[in-house]
Amino acid sequence: MNHFEQAVRDCMVPTAKLLEQTTEPLHRAMLFNFWRHVHLEGSGQFDRIVAPDMMVDDPVYRITWGASPAVIEGKDGVLAFYNSVGEAVLWNSDDRLAVADWGICDELTFHQLAVGSDLLALGYDVGNPEALYHVSSRQAFIWPYDERARLAGENLYEDKTSLRIEEIDPAEATTPARVREIHREELIKLEHERGDKFWLLGLYRANLGAQGPPPGYGVAVRAPGNTWPTGALKRGVMRKGGFGNA
Repeated sequence: MNHFEQAVRDCMVPTAKLLEQTTEPLHRAMLFNFWRHVHLEGSGQFDRIVAPDMMVDDPVYRITWGASPAVIEGKDGVLAFYNSVGEAVLWNSDDRLAVADWGICDELTFHQLAVGSDLLALGYDVGNPEALYHVSSRQAFIWPYDERARLAGENLYEDKTSLRIEEIDPAEATTPARVREIHREELIKLEHERGDKFWLLGLYRANLGAQGPPPGYGVAVRAPGNTWPTGALKRGVMRKGGFGNA
């Protein structure tokens, strides 16, 4: 396993560590929703992300990647956004993660391995459309949630002064297909450890009052590393602006 695959394998370590310190039921439910969302997105299971128990009816996404900021509204827009995925490998590092009643904020370094043609479509300045590049920048991911711990949107803000682009040898990289496999494996492990419907706030509160929290709610999860990807590279289907064609 190369270091890119290891970064994906250990993707939710910051979330697991924050859960160890978090006792408020609403905050824990948000973090579990967040954790599950990342693996669903990374494995390409987009329909499950927009399910009524995961997301509000009218989500709004605001993205500032590349050359053109964009706003995406509604579940149909979100699904189209995810389904316009480019073949990229994504992960995060150096996370500074926090949770509050309104939602989750993560200041992080966002990384992607992508071919030049995909990066050009996003507005990044690369020289060779056929080459593979490692792109990274410091970003703030701000995810609001509702009172039921359902995702209300994603606000992704890029610090363009921190942008770095480096051409790399494809032999040193991993593949998007392998990344999807890793996310599926990690999701299965999470479901096994945490129990059925572990992300639902109502279920947690009901069990807490009756017989204690659902399986896994008091279990500490530790893994090496400190990186996590957000899922798939998203392009197109924007209400305002855009990164490229859908």
